[in-house]
Amino acid sequence: MKCKFNKNKIITILLTIVITVCATILGEVSLGLVTVVPKGDYEKYKKFNKLIAMEEMINKTYYKKVNEQDLIDGAMKGLFLGTGDLYSGYFTKDEMKSVMDSSTGNFVGIGVTILSNPENGVVTIAKSWETGPAYKSGIRAGDVLYKVDDLYVTYDTVDKAVAIMKGKKDSYVDVSVKRDGKIKTFKIKRAEVSEPSVSSKMLKDNIGYIELSTFVENTPKDFNKALDKLKKENMKALILDLRDNGGGLVDKCCEIADTLIGKGTIVYTEDRNGDRKTEVSDENKLGLPIVILTNENTASSSEILTGAILGNKAGISVGTKTFGKGIVQSVISLKDGTGYKLTTEQYFTPDGKTIHKKGIKPTIEEKNREKQLQRAVEYINNKK
Repeated sequence: MKCKFNKNKIITILLTIVITVCATILGEVSLGLVTVVPKGDYEKYKKFNKLIAMEEMINKTYYKKVNEQDLIDGAMKGLFLGTGDLYSGYFTKDEMKSVMDSSTGNFVGIGVTILSNPENGVVTIAKSWETGPAYKSGIRAGDVLYKVDDLYVTYDTVDKAVAIMKGKKDSYVDVSVKRDGKIKTFKIKRAEVSEPSVSSKMLKDNIGYIELSTFVENTPKDFNKALDKLKKENMKALILDLRDNGGGLVDKCCEIADTLIGKGTIVYTEDRNGDRKTEVSDENKLGLPIVILTNENTASSSEILTGAILGNKAGISVGTKTFGKGIVQSVISLKDGTGYKLTTEQYFTPDGKTIHKKGIKPTIEEKNREKQLQRAVEYINNKK
């Protein structure tokens, strides 16, 4: 009995085999107007069909023409918002540049340190640098940042507000703040500014005082200079002021802790899988009484430093409970100049405590800010 073969059927079978092999090797293959992709990839990306449809709807029916890049940026920001984490986010090119500039402490801007509260959305001027244009224009610490040019400032818009304030040198920006229930607007000329993250002085009874306002690239170097100067002046104890310090670069904070606490654990972090990373210090230490000043705006890296000193019994703290930000963000730059920050780990104090949304209670509580330094001095003098 002779078998009859259908020529068209044979061609179809062979073509199917070729496509299957190509798809396996290359991941996808184009056949005319049709692209064949592995089923797994199709299942992975079909969830974005609705997003693509929404983009088409906006482009076709929105009452005016929209910028495609703005839609893409908005979608990327929305992706990070979907985590529900207020500390994660996507940055455009300009926003990413602003983030990277902030880490150095040197940039063109108005010269302020701001604190943003994710719980109530309020953005406050923590410090107005005396050498900066904002201070010279009349902006002071404690002012609530209300508006930058036409942008109303909240926690959600603070990155954009910062980017606006860091415009071109010698250009102007309108900054409105709330003070004593009234809104005041200042026209400020942008200038080259350098954030003074470290300031120091010698108090009575040879008590050294160092204030850290943030942790940027040069902070450890400037801190060590201040510390050496106080040592040469025969410092007998150190008061470390971390009030209103909203954090900064964790590695720079750890460098300072290493200088103070002696051999021990500074901090350790854990990721979602429980994988642990530990930062440790060497045997070198200050060897003098240390008192830390803290308040409700002492956050993030400054809480790591506080926890390291307390956890290693290298000193005590005076003031009020710290903010309670015990999670770590990784900041990633992308090839096109954009970037993102994503919460990837939570950190623990040397004694194994997590302080996220809890804060660190002071050894000696003093709610009156004006009396906190005095209480620190009294503790040191009584210890002698």
